[in-house]
Amino acid sequence: MQSVQEKSVDQAGTWRGRFPYNEIISLLDVNRPFNLAESTSQDLTVGELLDLVGLDTVRDLKLGYGKSAGTPELREAIADACKVPVEQVITTQGTALGLFLLAFEACRPGDEVVLATPCFPSSRDCLLGAGVTVREARLSFENGYRLDLGRIEALLSARTRLVSIASPQNPSGVQTSRTEVEALLAVLQRHAPQALLFIDETYRDATYGDDAPMQSLAGLDPRIITGASVSKALGAPGLRTGWLTVADPDLRARLTIAKMNTVICGSVLNETLAAALLRRREQVLAPRRRLLANALQALTAWCDRERGRIEWVRPDAGALCCMRLRSDAFDDAAVTRFWDLLPSRDLQLACGEWFGESKRVFRLGFGYLPPERLAPALAALSSALDALAT
Repeated sequence: MQSVQEKSVDQAGTWRGRFPYNEIISLLDVNRPFNLAESTSQDLTVGELLDLVGLDTVRDLKLGYGKSAGTPELREAIADACKVPVEQVITTQGTALGLFLLAFEACRPGDEVVLATPCFPSSRDCLLGAGVTVREARLSFENGYRLDLGRIEALLSARTRLVSIASPQNPSGVQTSRTEVEALLAVLQRHAPQALLFIDETYRDATYGDDAPMQSLAGLDPRIITGASVSKALGAPGLRTGWLTVADPDLRARLTIAKMNTVICGSVLNETLAAALLRRREQVLAPRRRLLANALQALTAWCDRERGRIEWVRPDAGALCCMRLRSDAFDDAAVTRFWDLLPSRDLQLACGEWFGESKRVFRLGFGYLPPERLAPALAALSSALDALAT
């Protein structure tokens, strides 16, 4: 019989085997002119951020060690945004560190986690690294990647310690409603009363035009842990600043100690800038939401024109969505040729296999390129599809 750790290694190998490391490195490092792989909005510059918050914010800042739980100013700004008490907030280096710490502190080897997939790869890999048995609740393209409560319920057991979802999801941008989360909590109470629910809310503020963002689910129930960052909607991934909201004081203390024992604390400069950015987030988000709305409109028109070759799931929020090469238009050999063609078109897309999906599926980011570059990028994508027919 295999140990839990051996099973975890096998699971990781299966995941990575579907998408080789050299392709992952290519996805992360290649910055082609038509980059439709990024899931973030356009990057802020240091000048834009300093114009917003003022140089005096950082001029006299002492670059000593910060607090492991995070600077008070940043935690207060996060608490205001999430509508939770400030003591429930722990800052992290992006949501990624929060996921890593949570995997090791909320679970132990032999525990089970139910993970809604497709998902961002580190959401799965950090759990496998902790020796946890991951049970995937696979959401379907055909069902618009809506949360499948029946599928999650079937995977729950007395050993389930965590259920992990994202809302809006990465890679699809599909959002889970408050009603659905309440229903999921009821299912957990019946079948896995010891389990916590982690909700990645990284893309929550990236709405379109005048659409108001869904309120954070952080304060809905003590079993809920949320994670987010300034990376996506606010366009500041280089600050490497995120957070967790944790109601349980014992778990919160263990997470803080784990952070202290890994990275000690966050950068006081980055956390100071992130706090100022969060306090002024509506000034940053309003023009970005208009840009996203226009980009989504352009993308919708392109999808309408390409509906004979492409199908897609329209996102609820975020600068990202999932598309699929139609099986009645392209056979498997054509799908392989499609990925081979992209470099010659200066195109970059995120392959579905990276997220645990089929190679026919890809994540398309529509918020990263400037508006004047999006139309040529989509035209280049159409050109790649044309070439498959020759």
